[in-house]
Amino acid sequence: MIVVVAPGQGSQTPGFLAPWLEVDGARERLDALGEAAGLDLVSLGTTADGDAIRRTDVAQPLIVAAGLLTAWALEREVTAIAGHSVGEITAAVVAGVLTETDGMRFIAQRGRAMAEAAAAVPTGMSAVVGGDETAVVDRIESLGLVPANRNGGGQVVASGALDALESLRAEPPAGARVIPLQVAGAFHSEYMRPAVGTLRAFADTLSPADPAARLWTNRDGSEVASGAAFLDLLVGQVASPVRWDRCMASFAEAGITGLVELAPAGTLTGLAKRGLKGVPTVAVKTPADLPAARNLLDGIA
Repeated sequence: MIVVVAPGQGSQTPGFLAPWLEVDGARERLDALGEAAGLDLVSLGTTADGDAIRRTDVAQPLIVAAGLLTAWALEREVTAIAGHSVGEITAAVVAGVLTETDGMRFIAQRGRAMAEAAAAVPTGMSAVVGGDETAVVDRIESLGLVPANRNGGGQVVASGALDALESLRAEPPAGARVIPLQVAGAFHSEYMRPAVGTLRAFADTLSPADPAARLWTNRDGSEVASGAAFLDLLVGQVASPVRWDRCMASFAEAGITGLVELAPAGTLTGLAKRGLKGVPTVAVKTPADLPAARNLLDGIA
């Protein structure tokens, strides 16, 4: 079983979509995705600077569009998929739970709602790499922070007040280092609770379908067979922790034989190399990586 995975916020870099515009039909597809989101994604993905694409209301639609563009360019049926945080919306579209248009409308609403919630109180996130996971989580919680992303492979992301994050950086858990993340707020924590109500009202206007591919949730790593249930999970996800460690454990239980990461790729294949040792991976960063991804999906060594 080859699992396709979609990355989350922070994986974008200036100009990362420029090589994709060389693929026939890609510009038109990106234009259509941008129209649904109400953004000029071609410009944002090719010429905008780092500050512009770091904005929550821009970064999230840009990342989802990049994943959908990659999935389309693969020209292969995806039979198993999961996304990390915002990547779950990419996964929902690829699995057929949401149409491309509804997926882009949903992520645009999500980005705006989370940006508004983040603006209310100065907060942030920091990755804690290394150390004993129990000790790391204990230290995070002792400071009033939330272990917002438990990513496996020795990485936990703390979310919360900036002064508490600074205390974590100044006195990290034994054997760990703390890396501040370039995000605008304390995602996947109670600070995002105002965004949940906004998203729930928007989700009520959508008509999700049951997934046509195997699909796992960040909530607890379980497989979800109901489109309505998955959409409900997407709504609550903005204020609840991401358990990517459990997703990887579920992949292993299901008999994963390979992993392909959609653009902007690199983060999840890196975690897989530590959390799913020995499983072949392909990070699709540019169109040049498509042949290797297709070979893996086709079972060609």
